[in-house]
Amino acid sequence: MLEQMGIAAKAASYKLALLSSREKNRVLEKIADYLEAQADEILLANEQDLLEARRNGLSEAMLDRLALNPARLTAIANDVRQVCKLADPVGQVIDGGLLDSGLRIERRRVPLGVIGVIYEARPNVTVDVASLCLKTGNAAILRGGKETWRTNAATVKVIQQALEECGLPAGAVQAIESPDRALVNEMLRMDKYIDMLIPRGGAGLHKLCREQSTIPVITGGIGVCHIVVDASAEIDPALKIIVNAKTQRPSTCNTVETLLVHQGIAQQFLPALSKQMAESGVTLHADAQAMALLQNGPAKVEAVKAEQYDDEFLSLDLNVKIVAGLDDAIDHIRQHGTQHSDAILTRTLRNADRFINEVDSSAVYVNASTRFTDGGQFGLGAEVAVSTQKLHARGPMGLEALTTYKWIGFGDDTIRA
Repeated sequence: MLEQMGIAAKAASYKLALLSSREKNRVLEKIADYLEAQADEILLANEQDLLEARRNGLSEAMLDRLALNPARLTAIANDVRQVCKLADPVGQVIDGGLLDSGLRIERRRVPLGVIGVIYEARPNVTVDVASLCLKTGNAAILRGGKETWRTNAATVKVIQQALEECGLPAGAVQAIESPDRALVNEMLRMDKYIDMLIPRGGAGLHKLCREQSTIPVITGGIGVCHIVVDASAEIDPALKIIVNAKTQRPSTCNTVETLLVHQGIAQQFLPALSKQMAESGVTLHADAQAMALLQNGPAKVEAVKAEQYDDEFLSLDLNVKIVAGLDDAIDHIRQHGTQHSDAILTRTLRNADRFINEVDSSAVYVNASTRFTDGGQFGLGAEVAVSTQKLHARGPMGLEALTTYKWIGFGDDTIRA
């Protein structure tokens, strides 16, 4: 089955690579219209997925990721329309010039070919990936989680209908509907057909892909994000940022999970933090020093477990640790961070500069929430993933990250001396 999907996707990618921006936008506009026109079928499939997920004991955070409603589906359709408005990177000349040999050379952006994406309970990913891939002339093979197979199947059916009505092969966007996990292992070895693989899920999925895939893998999306509260931080603005970073949408990968508080401000800051976290419904997980300053406050607090420094809560829970200074904070981030998003709250320029230069994450912030690590917030439009590695893309991956380039040489009967 996967062999035939690979053949179809590769064949479709050759046709997609030749489309003009206008032709690609026409397909995307039709997909957006069909998502709204056939919303009832997609939402019915999603209801069935939700019912089964609840029976299987899926967590509230995962159920939130899985759930669609008319407003969310309209927002997804509008995201596709926004992709239409984005500049098409394909065909863009990156650089070039005339060489001493007389050869005129340029580097031009081209599609990658076929993108494979493995993801869990996020039905919006199906549309995000499909729209970004089509905009950049790439075919896509999608393998969503077993929790979303009905929703994904209904969504891909709509996308394929739009493709065919625009004279393009349905194989340009395909979904593996079977929940059989053996198909994931088979997909990881489809290097004959898939040019790049993007896992979007938990640490176990990323580990599996890194270890087993024969296809280049873009890893990311695991966000053990930190905020450092420097001794010079102002308490009220700091609390506002922390509330946003923790509570705006706790189930996302750019949500803060650990707060590192400078010992010079801890005595004043932590009682104020406790009051604010109690109002926000956040449970604190504190080290021994922080516990002494938090245990009489209104927020629920318990002793932090060592392993919690390395995991995503994806819920209204927050680690709190007192650090001796910026060196201590940076060492903690290097040991426990995932190179996703980390922030410092400070009024000291020197410490801000040190944090920027010494914290090796895909996004670092000074006096701002970690929740900004997002393709839309960065002006990239919809994102296909957030990469925490360094090749070939890093941070939110928009359209350019789904292209590669080729060298083109123009001669006048030119030969090498």
